[in-house]
Amino acid sequence: MAVVQYTSNDVSLLARLMRAEAEGDGQLGMLMVGNVGVNRVLGNCLDFEGLRTIQQMVFQSPGGFEATQKGYFYQAARSQDKRLAERTLKGERFHPASNSLWFFQPAGACPAQWYNQWNTGRFKAHCFFSPTESDCPRVY
Repeated sequence: MAVVQYTSNDVSLLARLMRAEAEGDGQLGMLMVGNVGVNRVLGNCLDFEGLRTIQQMVFQSPGGFEATQKGYFYQAARSQDKRLAERTLKGERFHPASNSLWFFQPAGACPAQWYNQWNTGRFKAHCFFSPTESDCPRVY
């Protein structure tokens, strides 16, 4: 069962985002990016209040994803990437992105906080940051 409503177009859009943001971190890294995206729609909190769809989340501006500004994002979604996207849309979560709303790729070590959210860990190139349960209960 899906944790957020989605269409086949949403699956493709999320798959393209996951690939463009984290292909270099492999399938698990891509799944974690999917977790962040789904959490932003699910959470309806902090900088993501009012996001109700995958499309709104992917193209949010400001505060959206850098990958949407690059050509690689606009290539067609591959079937294996769509399968990964569907897994996150159906609620699979992967630590340290399980409850995260933010991630980024620092030049060095992960900072303790980013956008007032605590670091929950690093996976390969990306650091993940989660709100407190009181600030965003719907992602827990």
